[in-house]
Amino acid sequence: MKQIYLAGPDVFLADAAAHFNRLCARCAEFGLRGVQPSDGGIGSGAHDAALARRILDANLALIAACDGLLANLQPFRNPLEPDSGTVFELGYAVALGKPVAGWLPAPHRAYEARVAEHCGCMLDAAGRTLDAAHGYLVESFGQPLNLMLACSTPLHPSVDAALADLAGRLAVR
Repeated sequence: MKQIYLAGPDVFLADAAAHFNRLCARCAEFGLRGVQPSDGGIGSGAHDAALARRILDANLALIAACDGLLANLQPFRNPLEPDSGTVFELGYAVALGKPVAGWLPAPHRAYEARVAEHCGCMLDAAGRTLDAAHGYLVESFGQPLNLMLACSTPLHPSVDAALADLAGRLAVR
């Protein structure tokens, strides 16, 4: 059975264990074995730099050992951006040549529209769109996320759609 790493901020859910049990059951329905991230032994002692390093090393090894990666790219702790750890894991899997798929609400909604909704947008003297909250240029490629994610990762509106995509590309079933 092909294994897929389950990247996402889901590890921060209060009921993370139950969530991963449900997610792994969904994976199995698509002929995939879901592999949840390692906590590095978080319950075994102090939360320090050594534990953080164990978590990083364990998850890099899991990603490398898996056949693909499923990423929860829903906004995390802000209304616009996915979890930075998830984005790192996704980039690592892409660099390893692994098939990846992500899901997020409204994957066909342009990032520029979401920025306008949450930060406001304005035009500078050159007619470029800036976010009104910070003054940064806003990508206007019609993609739902930063182009580095949107161009490297098939994006889907649901977990099931992303799993179906991965199962198809991994020739499962």
